[in-house]
Amino acid sequence: MKRKATAVWTGTIKEGNGHLTTQSTVLNETQYSFNSRFADGIGTNPEELLAAAHAGCFTMKLSADLTEAGFTPEKLETQSVISLDNGKISTSELTVTASIPNITDEQFQQIAKGAKENCPVSVAFSFDITLQATLQS
Repeated sequence: MKRKATAVWTGTIKEGNGHLTTQSTVLNETQYSFNSRFADGIGTNPEELLAAAHAGCFTMKLSADLTEAGFTPEKLETQSVISLDNGKISTSELTVTASIPNITDEQFQQIAKGAKENCPVSVAFSFDITLQATLQS
């Protein structure tokens, strides 16, 4: 499987701007700029896109691993916070809250840890990944 996205940029780094388009067109000439990356400008940015990719991938892997272990998740909600420090992406902080019948917290923590370590996006990242997993009763 291969997926693609295209970035177009015009102008200087601070005054210029660009847009991103994905193969699925979920992003279709979606604006990004210096301000959307480093301030509160309108549009997306690479860190936000990495956060979405990591949250989505981890959640799908967690669902697959739970299902394989015999559990049916009612709801999994994951947030990823990507940190950019001194020009380098340094961390992805995953926080997941889950509703899963008939599972112990110990079982959930073990499966969540495995999903964190083995989802394809986690494997692709070379920076630190943390996980806070909460099982709702």
